[in-house]
Amino acid sequence: MARKLLFTQAQKGFLLHAFTASGAIAGLLSLSAVMSGNIRAGLIWLIVCQLIDGFDGPLARRLDITTHAPQINGHILDLVVDYVTCVVVPVALLIELNMLPKGQEFWFAALIIFTGALWFARTDQETEDHWFNGFPAAWNIVVPTLLILDASTAAKQLVILFLCGLSLSKVQFPHIVRVSKLRPLTLAIAVVYFVSLAWLSAQYPDGPGWLEPILVGAPLYIVGLSIWKTWFAPENQ
Repeated sequence: MARKLLFTQAQKGFLLHAFTASGAIAGLLSLSAVMSGNIRAGLIWLIVCQLIDGFDGPLARRLDITTHAPQINGHILDLVVDYVTCVVVPVALLIELNMLPKGQEFWFAALIIFTGALWFARTDQETEDHWFNGFPAAWNIVVPTLLILDASTAAKQLVILFLCGLSLSKVQFPHIVRVSKLRPLTLAIAVVYFVSLAWLSAQYPDGPGWLEPILVGAPLYIVGLSIWKTWFAPENQ
């Protein structure tokens, strides 16, 4: 006798949609923690947001939710949640933690919110070979990194201006999971970076200093890969 399935494909699809939407709740918990003065908890909840975002895409493709749970558009849901967790919450942290001088924080925050909204609405957001056009508004990584590294005001300003400009550019950034070029190396670096960020977040501001260079080196690797793809790679790579 055939084993009875615990959930139908449609039910699995809706559960996955709920899992994706829970990322917005994790973002709210991050913001609430920081506003209560618990910066560590705020950073940890941002890590949870990244974990949800990292797993929901592969699971969605495996379950084929477009076919089995079509009443909810998973792509739109993902964009909405990502805008909240990757842009809105990190910008709120930027302001709440006074990471920029008074009188400047609004303008830099507004620039991130503005360019992030435009990037998430791009019709050419991702290429057929899974490279992002423009910096993919990953402020949920940038802001915690700048905080943990205790970057200078000038460094924070330059990074924000540079990345906001790149969001509207044609410079191509790799989708960490889906780009085939150097995938094993990219995934390995991403895992090391993520573990380091999580470790430093959980112990902020007393995390081990020897992990901090990883928070610089891994993004530099991504920048190098982006430069290669944008200006030097053959068209079919």
